Amino acid sequence: MTSTTDAPPTGPSTNTSGSRAPPPQSERAEEAQHQPGPTSKKPAMTFLSPEITSYFVAGGCAGAASRTVVSPLERLKIIQQVQPKGSDAYRGVWKSLVRMWKEEGFKGFMRGNGINCLRIVPYSAVQFTTYEQIKKWFTRHGSKELDTPKRLVSGALAGITSVCSTYPLDLVRSRLSLATASIQMTAPVKPSASLAGVAGASIPLVRNHATLASGYHTSSTLSTATAHTMAFTKSEMTIWGMTLKIMREEGGVRGLYRGLITTAVGVAPYVGINFAAYEFLRGIITPPGKSSVARKLSCGALAGSISQTLTYPFDVLRRKMQVTGMQGGSIKYTGALDALRSILRVEGVAGLYRGLWPNLLKVAPSIATSFFTYELVKEFLVTP
Repeated sequence: MTSTTDAPPTGPSTNTSGSRAPPPQSERAEEAQHQPGPTSKKPAMTFLSPEITSYFVAGGCAGAASRTVVSPLERLKIIQQVQPKGSDAYRGVWKSLVRMWKEEGFKGFMRGNGINCLRIVPYSAVQFTTYEQIKKWFTRHGSKELDTPKRLVSGALAGITSVCSTYPLDLVRSRLSLATASIQMTAPVKPSASLAGVAGASIPLVRNHATLASGYHTSSTLSTATAHTMAFTKSEMTIWGMTLKIMREEGGVRGLYRGLITTAVGVAPYVGINFAAYEFLRGIITPPGKSSVARKLSCGALAGSISQTLTYPFDVLRRKMQVTGMQGGSIKYTGALDALRSILRVEGVAGLYRGLWPNLLKVAPSIATSFFTYELVKEFLVTP
């Protein structure tokens, strides 16, 4: 009977039988009532859960590793996409890489890779994290099956989210990749009387590497052509300098989002197909017990090749839109449809696949490295 006399004051009012069970229950009820704080904070902390953090970190590592591996081919692809028809400056993968090495050395191979990694780390992190979370939403955390259409939609939404969050960095990266390439950004034209005596039959937009190395320079013989010629100072050859130049000359912040809609339209199917193809191929190529490194890399390489080939024209349009403000007024597009019509009229369908070959050479190791690094880092972080 000691337990009934020692019971807390609330015990007698709720216990008429003298049993020991109610006091602990009332104590637990009181404890639950006095702990509203921790339970109310849990939903707010789910966004920073270890699982989501692992997706974010693994995605960032995957992006940085994949782009660094293929940086020379990435830059060559951009140059070939925007050089005009008839220009032989960068024709052929091996020949172009050799030219790039002779003119700019190893720095030429890595030109634009710093900002590319700066862009791709948050881009890839947001993309993988968004994809994983949308998958969970579609399947209600594993209670429903994830079919191919849901994978496509998940990937498309993840791609749009990631590209909108990092687009200005992508634009600046494209400009830096082209700034020192010795290509003509205008189509070849006949020399006019006002340009008599000027060497060459066209006006180059960007000077070659040797000229840029000596800083801003304009020859007196080209004074008539300065309105159509663009040169870059050393300060403008940095991420921040190029960003300020775009904002100053192309309409402020709006200039940093040139081609965003075209990019989003192209990225949505690309990322959707990429993720859907990867998970489909992974079920075939890496069945239980056969998940070697070579098999995992093959899944990413095949998935990337399929998605890039199907959506490559969108990538060409994106680059054209990104550099239209860089071309000194020689080429202007009023929008994506205008750019598409112009390319088809001047270069035909082949113009929409310019630079596809070096792109395919880079996409296999790039996507393979991306998915492999993502899975590796995620397993390392999640495993206790």
